[in-house]
Amino acid sequence: MRPGWTVGLSLATLAVFMAFMTPIQILLPLQLEHIDPHDKNNALSLVTGLGALVAVVANPVAGALSDRTVSRFGRRRPWILGGAVAGAGGLAVTAAQHTVWGVALGWCLAQAGLNAMLAGVSTPVADRVPVEQRAQVSGWTGIMQSLGLVLGALITTLLVTGVWSGYGLLALLTVVLALPFVLRQREPALPRALRPAFDPRAFARTLWVSPRQHPDFGWAWLTRFLINLGNALGTLYLLYYLTDSVHYGDPGTGVLILTVIYTVCAALTAIPAGVLSDRIGRRRPFVVACAVIMGVAALILAFLHSWGAAMAAAAVLGAGFGIYLAVDQALVTQVLPVARDRAKDLGVINIANSGPQVLAPVLAAPIIAHLGGYTGLYLATALVTVVGGALVRRVRGVA
Repeated sequence: MRPGWTVGLSLATLAVFMAFMTPIQILLPLQLEHIDPHDKNNALSLVTGLGALVAVVANPVAGALSDRTVSRFGRRRPWILGGAVAGAGGLAVTAAQHTVWGVALGWCLAQAGLNAMLAGVSTPVADRVPVEQRAQVSGWTGIMQSLGLVLGALITTLLVTGVWSGYGLLALLTVVLALPFVLRQREPALPRALRPAFDPRAFARTLWVSPRQHPDFGWAWLTRFLINLGNALGTLYLLYYLTDSVHYGDPGTGVLILTVIYTVCAALTAIPAGVLSDRIGRRRPFVVACAVIMGVAALILAFLHSWGAAMAAAAVLGAGFGIYLAVDQALVTQVLPVARDRAKDLGVINIANSGPQVLAPVLAAPIIAHLGGYTGLYLATALVTVVGGALVRRVRGVA
């Protein structure tokens, strides 16, 4: 694929992850701490958990509908733009709320729109990119996940003041950054004769991919779920970790600094790992390596509750996650069951991204309260991540 195509897709990916991650890491904790300072942990768990539950449903459904879209603009671009607009509206609704349940409603609306957008931006690599180039392109789009949080943190801590203005600028950028790919990159339209007939029961059945019939898909899904669960456990309470355990004076700025370190290290490993993986034609060893590296970062956070240790952990975690972003996405595109359902199947895979956001708050809050505080939380993070990396060896159809 030409560089312009990759740049356009990367900008759209940047938009969706900036809109996803910045509220989770910064805006929602600040907003909920103001609304309910005495029960902020449980409030954050409730809001992020409900939003992730919406994401679990919205992503594969939007993907399945995208696979059936016969617009002259193609199957993916209408969902990218429509999802961006809907997600921006949800962010605006979230910003206007003054109760925990109001914030939860707004965030659920944002998640629905943003996951429709994610279904659109996740699929073009599988649709259009040759296998021997996929890890490299996935490296560029994967970096956007971390870069989105950095830019979002810069916006919400340096460029604007107040939670409402942060949400508003994020909403605007979500739409603006989607436009280059939507307007400039043409996409073949799906002929109406090739669109599957819509049967609600048959449609619902397509949302299930049998791990017995497609074991590589099942193991790839479980690997991604566990690694993302570890990542969610480790990052969900980062702002509160800096406040309550590290006792950093300005935790909002601390999150920004750690995120910059994390992103720079991820960028340094993602593209080289993608190029090397494409060149030698192997994916699984890279996934195992990234899980081990991320596990080491979690152990640092578990036992060394200091600002210096937090910065070191951010660097190590970023290096590992950069490898993961490039290579795991390429691996996943090679285990999709059938070409006609790519967006839907990638939506099912993306449940392994959003599902941990539902489970992590359920696990993290009692671990912090009853099983060793932040030390117990990060030990659980290390264990889950390493087990996830080990399971990728059960994927037989990809080297």
